[in-house]
Amino acid sequence: MTSGNDKIERDGLGPACLSGDPACSPTERILEPEVRHHHRRRRRLLEFTHSSTRATMLMLAAAVAALVIENTPVLPYFAEFWHTFELGFSLGSFAPHLTFEHFINDFLMAIFFLLVGLEIKFELTAGELRNPRKALLPILGAAGGAVVPAIVYLAVNTGSGFEQGWGVPMANDIAFCLGILALLGSRIPAGLRSFLSTLTIADDMIAILVIAVFYTADLDIAWLAGGLALFVGALVVNRLHVYALWPYVLIGLAMWVCFLLSGVHATIAGVLLALAIPAQSQVKLERAPGWFAARARKADERYDPGEPDIVQKEYLAELDEIGRVSRMAIPPITRLDYRLHIPVYFFILPLFAFSNASVVLVGMDPLAVIANPVTIGVFCGLLLGKPLGIFLATWLTVKSRLSDLPAGVNWGHIAGVSVLGGVGFTMAIFVTNLAFVDASTIAMAKAAILAASLVAGIAGFLVLRHVTDAEDEGEMAEDDARPSQLERA
Repeated sequence: MTSGNDKIERDGLGPACLSGDPACSPTERILEPEVRHHHRRRRRLLEFTHSSTRATMLMLAAAVAALVIENTPVLPYFAEFWHTFELGFSLGSFAPHLTFEHFINDFLMAIFFLLVGLEIKFELTAGELRNPRKALLPILGAAGGAVVPAIVYLAVNTGSGFEQGWGVPMANDIAFCLGILALLGSRIPAGLRSFLSTLTIADDMIAILVIAVFYTADLDIAWLAGGLALFVGALVVNRLHVYALWPYVLIGLAMWVCFLLSGVHATIAGVLLALAIPAQSQVKLERAPGWFAARARKADERYDPGEPDIVQKEYLAELDEIGRVSRMAIPPITRLDYRLHIPVYFFILPLFAFSNASVVLVGMDPLAVIANPVTIGVFCGLLLGKPLGIFLATWLTVKSRLSDLPAGVNWGHIAGVSVLGGVGFTMAIFVTNLAFVDASTIAMAKAAILAASLVAGIAGFLVLRHVTDAEDEGEMAEDDARPSQLERA
């Protein structure tokens, strides 16, 4: 019998990839010729949708589109649509209904917060937050970047009647910050990417706590207790080593309903659910390579090239077992993160931006908007308070020797990242909807958020590019000054 390896080599595709060796042939080379172009299209789509820069540009485009539509006669009922179009169902006397706006902000954004929670759990399990000394620098930086802008806002708005908006400039936008940083490519040190990722995660954790504690409506203790009981139930399911995702999803939906009816913002359910999902593999990964190699050899022995694929029962059974164990090897939070990435960054967040970033500027007095204490507080909080808080807290942490700057990172990098922290967008708009009720006040806060985020994004990018350009010039000067081998001789 001719083995599978012999057939592959005879077809000119090279040896089979059994060991994970990067020198092995690409996946497409074991596919049927007519299937390869489908595989390549899917791979290109995945590469496209896993770009933080493209996700950032899509959200920005959605926000700009909403701003344009709201201020032109194209759709005069654009804003009204989100408030009047309802989604719901009736089951006897039980007939829950949500406006489309609430469906986006309360349900779809809970899925976004679930993804944020998965990122938090990753950092706690395997990232910078696992190492207390390394985690301290971005955590304290995020704390400074939350406290100082709140102080700036309150300094402007004390006595104005809008003090409750202090939480708006506290939050930055993880997607936009990482997307802007990605524009600089490999010129950015890996340590700076890790610092910014951890800082934005810590910032999100602070924002989540602020939302849960300070922006909660009338509290219903019974429903809150039910939601917390379901969270404990999810933790118990974790401890029972349940690795399938569907039990957690069902518990998460019930938890979301409980938090929605409790008065605590329902998106908190997404974060709590993420913390309950297992982060470990079902398979002892150190034993996996040997097992897969042995199983692949066994499958290779059972392949009969003279028979149609459909009758290769034993061979296909071996491949099915390999596939089953392969799926078991992937931790549940990794599987869920992979499934959520595209819908969150290429559907939910753009839809949120499209429905929430609209600001009616037509008919408003520009001077009144600029002079409004909410506009000033939010704009200055994001553009001045956020960078000052992040940089000052980071500087004090390093100077007090509680932590060190990441490898390859200098104070110019920290300054650039601190300015990027002023990009509020998604989270700031989200908190705005919770902090204010009056439509004109919300519009002014959103206008300030959009303006500050635009300026902070451009300024942060320019600072970081200047720092990297200066480093490149310094390295070139060192190379020119270094004597050549001939000169040394």
